Amino acid sequence: MDDALKKKLTVLADAAKYDASCASSGAPKRKAEAGGLGSTTGAGICHAYTPDGRCVSLLKILLTNYCLFDCAYCVNRRSSNVRRAKFSVDEVVTLTVEFYKRNYIEGLFLSSGIIRSPDHTMEQLIRVAKTLRQRHGFRGYIHLKTIPEASPWLIEQAGLYADRLSINLELPTEASLERLAPEKDGAAIQTAMGQMGERILQAKEEKRRFAPAGQSTQVIVGADASTDESLIRTSARLYDHYGLKRIYYSAFSPIPDAASILPSKSPPLQREHRLYQADWLMRYYEFSPDDVAGATESGMLALDVDPKLAWALRNRDRFPVDVNTADREMLLRVPGLGVRAVDKIVAARRHATLRLDDVARLTSGLKRARPFLIAADYAPTRLTDRLDLRARLAEPPRQLSLF
Repeated sequence: MDDALKKKLTVLADAAKYDASCASSGAPKRKAEAGGLGSTTGAGICHAYTPDGRCVSLLKILLTNYCLFDCAYCVNRRSSNVRRAKFSVDEVVTLTVEFYKRNYIEGLFLSSGIIRSPDHTMEQLIRVAKTLRQRHGFRGYIHLKTIPEASPWLIEQAGLYADRLSINLELPTEASLERLAPEKDGAAIQTAMGQMGERILQAKEEKRRFAPAGQSTQVIVGADASTDESLIRTSARLYDHYGLKRIYYSAFSPIPDAASILPSKSPPLQREHRLYQADWLMRYYEFSPDDVAGATESGMLALDVDPKLAWALRNRDRFPVDVNTADREMLLRVPGLGVRAVDKIVAARRHATLRLDDVARLTSGLKRARPFLIAADYAPTRLTDRLDLRARLAEPPRQLSLF
């Protein structure tokens, strides 16, 4: 790799780090044909750990960090005093192929600032994916960030070559978008998400390929005054209306020469973590947005306890529950019991009456679950009434860092 390309890679890989939405869950399994390159395994990538413990990665870059827009929260806004660079289509293709051959990556996550026009930018992104697929027979994972203002025809083309497409919502309310990114149109963003969702659903029904890993979006946390409750309610609506695979919550990070309307400090990263946990409760634990809202205090999720435990502490009258008789929905609400543990409990109790030791073998979270459950040989003695129960179960403070 020559020095000029190295410099571009340094700038544009660093510029892409603020985009969190790059996992590949849901991608179909594929292997390259003879003479081709790459494969997908269906596992998450982007420097992430898969369920079986593997660490996998992808090339995560911007095509360019030049941008026509001047969004106050974005380090790559047109008024920002940052180093600028731009890849050509062939340079991105070369980097992807050469990094793959060296076993550095398993796929590509490609986004971009807006240059010339949304359509021109989208055309460049598509050319990268199309060249990889058609000229090099690349069968690895490709995630393209799409431009909501681009032509619907171009979005259709992007879905032919990418495994996943995403459009960033950026901010949870139209008012915040108007204040911090007045050149962006929140209604247009959600219209584009809706059209993409319809295309993905239609392609599945017709058994043809179009973004088989679905679509995702990203919301910035802490750049405006939105509460966690409003973020969760927005997320629930997006999941319901557009069939999103994932919503990513990205903690706002102060940027150089920031506008005075932005916060001077990042929100606690634990807040981002709590939002992911609340999101998980809605997607996998049968919690409604109202349930999650019921775990907040003045609209904000607690930082010292997770949302599931916060909900249980505020609904102590519903506990303890009997692992041998409670329905699955209520077992899913017991702190310390995950979905797999609950399914194992439901399966095991068909054949035997469960004791506390049996539950311990089925979950690693028994310490947190004990105050909230009953087993054949165990019933908590007023544990759920203890005034210090929250303090006993709260997580110790942790130092988190963004990068």
